[in-house]
Amino acid sequence: MPKITIGSLRIHWESYGEKTPLLLISGVSGGTWSWEESIEAWSPHFRVIVFDNIGAGRSSKPNHPYTIEEMADHAAAVLDAAGVRQVGVVGLSMGGMIAQELTIRHPDRVHRLVLGCTHCGGRMRIPPNPNVVQRFANNKGLSPEEVIDKNLTLLVTPQFLKSGSDALKRYKERQLRAPRQPDYALKRQLDAIGGFDACRRIEKIKVPTLILTAERDMLVPPENGRLLSIHIPGAVEKSFAGAGHLIYLECAQDFNETVMKFFRNKA
Repeated sequence: MPKITIGSLRIHWESYGEKTPLLLISGVSGGTWSWEESIEAWSPHFRVIVFDNIGAGRSSKPNHPYTIEEMADHAAAVLDAAGVRQVGVVGLSMGGMIAQELTIRHPDRVHRLVLGCTHCGGRMRIPPNPNVVQRFANNKGLSPEEVIDKNLTLLVTPQFLKSGSDALKRYKERQLRAPRQPDYALKRQLDAIGGFDACRRIEKIKVPTLILTAERDMLVPPENGRLLSIHIPGAVEKSFAGAGHLIYLECAQDFNETVMKFFRNKA
């Protein structure tokens, strides 16, 4: 699969399908591997483009500060490499922050936007319990499988964890196969979130926007989505009842259908 070079950085990206382009932007520690079920659902109907942010997957993992703004510029560079002028965008968690910046910094590149389980940063955001963030960030002494199991207790509901879902098993297997994220790169991504603040600029987003929240999200309290829907002109909000942060995993069918309908202008 292709890579692009931006200065000293290499950004890994992939493309599936041949129809109207759709760009997927991952959250912390995530990457191309995260979206398998969604790619399968959407690639017959869209050209699905997905990439690894700096600090994760098969992209460069430099040990210097990252910003959400530069990640948005990387997303625009991926579109250039893919030969795509304008695109629908789906961003989840940190990916939703990158998607906001992409739409603000490169408004001619985005025609429709989905922001899932995310916030606009700064003082307006509603933070999670500090213990949740500390637990997510602390991988000291844990094996790769232990890191995944620890994080899943924060990312999905206990009911879903106990369900024995095949999708959950596949998710864990894919993450174990993916390149492991160094602890310093995880910190750099989390620090980028800490430095992000678009709350006074999101009113510049003028494209149709769908805000997705999860009722039991421990990492991004759903009230953040309500703030986004208030400040982004014309935004529409949908909440996934009883779901945790990883709505594309825990509510895969509903999530995939909701996004597909939105981009087909039926939401």
